[in-house]
Amino acid sequence: MRTMFWVSAAVIVYAYVGYPVWLWLHSWWSPWPVLRGPGLPPVSAVMVVRNEESAIARKLENLLTLDYPAEKLEVVTVSDGSSDGTEMALAEFERQDPRVRVVAKQASKGKAAGLNDAIALARGEILLFTDARQQIEPGALRFLIENFGDPQVGAASGELMLGDPASGETAKGMGLYWRIEKKIRELESASGSVAGATGAIYCARRALLDPLPEGTILDDVLLPMQVVRRGGRVIFDSRARAWDSPDLGESREFSRKVRTLSGNYQLLQLAPWLLSSANAIRFEFISHKLSRLIVPFALLGLLIASIFLPGPFYRVALGTQIAFYVLSLVALGGIEVGPLSRLADAARTFVVLNSAALMAFVNFVTGRKTVWVR
Repeated sequence: MRTMFWVSAAVIVYAYVGYPVWLWLHSWWSPWPVLRGPGLPPVSAVMVVRNEESAIARKLENLLTLDYPAEKLEVVTVSDGSSDGTEMALAEFERQDPRVRVVAKQASKGKAAGLNDAIALARGEILLFTDARQQIEPGALRFLIENFGDPQVGAASGELMLGDPASGETAKGMGLYWRIEKKIRELESASGSVAGATGAIYCARRALLDPLPEGTILDDVLLPMQVVRRGGRVIFDSRARAWDSPDLGESREFSRKVRTLSGNYQLLQLAPWLLSSANAIRFEFISHKLSRLIVPFALLGLLIASIFLPGPFYRVALGTQIAFYVLSLVALGGIEVGPLSRLADAARTFVVLNSAALMAFVNFVTGRKTVWVR
């Protein structure tokens, strides 16, 4: 039981503290700055949408008004079997602006297939990947493109801000988790490559990309990792920002997280080379993407060991865990607990994320597939 306790504790501490500390030390003793340049290569913004009637016009206007030479920017949008007014809105933009190119697919084939179609149609040297919901800041594309002045950079990820541009980023719930995640990406970038990109805003050299396997869930991880496999570097640039709502509803947010974590399991099936020497950042990939899949089991092992181990230290450890989980339940119930509310919200987020990881494992072992939805 003691072995279970300490091994479980070590897994949890490494995933959330040890790896970030190692990254900080690595970026300090072995920094790898990006040699930015002023070039303005042709860019194709690519996007796959399904039933985004309420958001598509605003998104296209956002892309077409980015601070980038109009003659060097096009927007390629694939409608993946939309059944609302999305295709009508896309057709209207295509008529009004020659920079907009649309592929309307009557039957849904999934986001990966849509991205393959968009990439094949795109003419730009650099591709800007984005989604329908988020709004990109005007200067973000220029910031990302500056990084490609460094010939070693094959992909550049921007920063997703959860909140409102007027009031700033939220520090609660998923916002807190995302801020920690962004810090890890920043540290990875400072000394090497990021193990993935921000799906709402990232660029990649088209020549370094291969077609995605059908049904790929984490295209924003696999495409950047293809860049790494081909010898390119994937960096994170916090100057390039896109904004999104921090609260899409608990059910929707949980489903999205389950799907994302299920995608990590799927990657091991679709691209086993990620765990081989062909992956130049194998250590970072395992530490960043896979270690968190083990944490729910480590949490369970820690709790069980604490229950059965004698001694005051293990009693305190058990009491601390119980108090933490009670706080998460308080937050889930929407109960305010004064100065402890922020801690309770963090506990809730931690428990929800690890519950999603457990659900993702169940999906993996049972063969249940998660599908792409808007």
